[in-house]
Amino acid sequence: MSKTGLFVGMLTLDFLYLTDTYPQKNQKVVAKDYAVTAGGPATNAAVSFSHFGNRSNLLAVLGNHPITQLIKSDLDNYEINILDVEKNRSEPPPVSSIITTEKTGDRSVISINATKFQIDGKDIYPEIIEGVDIVLIDGHQMSASLEIAKLARVKKIPIVIDGGSWKPGFEEVLPLADYVICSANFYPPKCNVRVEVFSYLSRLNIPYFAITDGGKAIEYVNAGYFGRLKVPKVKAVDTLGAGDIFHGAFCHYILQEKSFIDALESAAKVASHSCQFFGTREWMVNC
Repeated sequence: MSKTGLFVGMLTLDFLYLTDTYPQKNQKVVAKDYAVTAGGPATNAAVSFSHFGNRSNLLAVLGNHPITQLIKSDLDNYEINILDVEKNRSEPPPVSSIITTEKTGDRSVISINATKFQIDGKDIYPEIIEGVDIVLIDGHQMSASLEIAKLARVKKIPIVIDGGSWKPGFEEVLPLADYVICSANFYPPKCNVRVEVFSYLSRLNIPYFAITDGGKAIEYVNAGYFGRLKVPKVKAVDTLGAGDIFHGAFCHYILQEKSFIDALESAAKVASHSCQFFGTREWMVNC
């Protein structure tokens, strides 16, 4: 059965380039391939969630600058409903340039994050979560995310946190979460090693949380019990957006009445599959 997700966070325009090698100082490199897509953690997660037959609402700042048409055109292909609270904003949206080296799948990113494009929590209205089955927060719209998390908590709508890296304000949002899935780069204040991160999240009484680490095993706590989950081994062409795709797939699978561990495993298979293709969209054609 189709579900509806609300994805809160960053929306960018991404320019992606695939190369044989990473350019050295003062070197010009001809790309083997390129793509122009909408990007951002919440955005890619919304596209992934929609790919599995669900409905995705994306709360972000877009505005009406001419280049936003490129973002809208891409997201229209996946029937993403953009909830833009600043429709009259004339500044260009955040833009990212990504270079991926084909031999390793590694990527380098130059971007402007959402710090200049913040949604005021006062602009969040209760109706925004009507009909929503799950909420994902990527941390790039913290004021809005806190208000939405409070509303979702009252309605008992599950809240998923994408902890890519620590951002101020997470200390208020995290205690409201049902599921927290962090990257290996997620370090709360005074946490320097992974065991301290697990301890920090445990003290917040979050029932389910996990740390992903690329091709390494996922470490998780499932209702108080620690475990590790192997991820599929693949020949990576491009790892860009794999974590975002993981989160979108997780939102889908956890709503299919799967256990936390089963949802992690299914999402890991999808994310690993996506790494075998260039960009953040081609995997869906070959899925």
